[in-house]
Amino acid sequence: MKIAKIDAFPVYPRSVFVRIETDSGIIGWGEPSLEGHAETQVIAVNELARYLIGKNPFEIERHWQAMYRGDFYKGGPVLTSAISGVDQALWDILGKALEQPVHQLLGGRARDKIKVYTGIGGSDDKQIADSVQRAREQGYRAGKWCPVDETEILDGMDVINKVYNRVAAARNAASDDFDILLDFHGRLAPAMAISVIDAITELRPFFVEEPIPPENVDAMVKVARAVKVPIATGERLFTKFDFRALLEKQAVAIVQPDLCHAGGITEVKKIASMAEAYYVGVCPHNPLHGLSTAACLQIDACSPNFVIQERGSLGEDLFKDPIRVVDGFVEIPTRPGMGFEVDEDKLKVLREKWEDWATPRLWHEDGSVADW
Repeated sequence: MKIAKIDAFPVYPRSVFVRIETDSGIIGWGEPSLEGHAETQVIAVNELARYLIGKNPFEIERHWQAMYRGDFYKGGPVLTSAISGVDQALWDILGKALEQPVHQLLGGRARDKIKVYTGIGGSDDKQIADSVQRAREQGYRAGKWCPVDETEILDGMDVINKVYNRVAAARNAASDDFDILLDFHGRLAPAMAISVIDAITELRPFFVEEPIPPENVDAMVKVARAVKVPIATGERLFTKFDFRALLEKQAVAIVQPDLCHAGGITEVKKIASMAEAYYVGVCPHNPLHGLSTAACLQIDACSPNFVIQERGSLGEDLFKDPIRVVDGFVEIPTRPGMGFEVDEDKLKVLREKWEDWATPRLWHEDGSVADW
């Protein structure tokens, strides 16, 4: 079997899909998305196709190494996201060819079902509380949002009070069996992050994601050692090499590799295994489309240190049989490959609806740039 054709294209609202077809007619799907850079990702996948066309699709590890190490300028968001989508598609092909779900090829299931969390939040306390109540009514047992606005390197009590009140609104609306997950979007500097987390510790957040920007591991260590809330990060890290120092320095309790950015199934499985050796949990980052969610579920199923999955899209607008959440859990997919069949009619609509999406720019009151 050989790779015969590779097509990459943007889809609504802000994703890129890749379709890899073999000469035997098997089709694999992946999501090489990089938010705000759809057209760039299409070009990146097309460049990888120069190498892949005519190759055996089953040699996934070899192809991963060739796509990554074969380029003198390794890593980074563009290349690694392109590799991620291609890698997903190759695993999809392998699973379909062998009539097995991907997780079965990675060692088999480590659990019977997968716990997921949904999005909550709002612009005021009532909206936040209402969102928690809706999530509970839908059967979810955990929800996440960003309670932090644009924040200066050092800011005043007003910022701390706003965050506290927002988190308190969520906690007051939740019972003890509903976990509150917080994402700070890397908007705080270490000193400010420590002050804010100290203030909200009594509200028992499940974890704080990206309390500070992810580039400085030593700064993340400083935050993690100063607070009593578990720290999570990883959505903006690429490959096992970026996660190495994070784990060795024990900077986090949770790693959050993104299946569309960190290197696909091949690499995220390795990252999860690395984290397991440090007693660190894995919660794949997943704000994207249904193909991303499908890939996450395969890793979740076979990773012993998996904790909880960000819901993302359930593929209602993409799959013939969408992903279903029941009482806060998803059943492990059993169909071959990624476990879900793309509906070509739905896909056509997504392609037609796509419009270029750019990352919004945020600004402080004084006109200086704020972290998004």
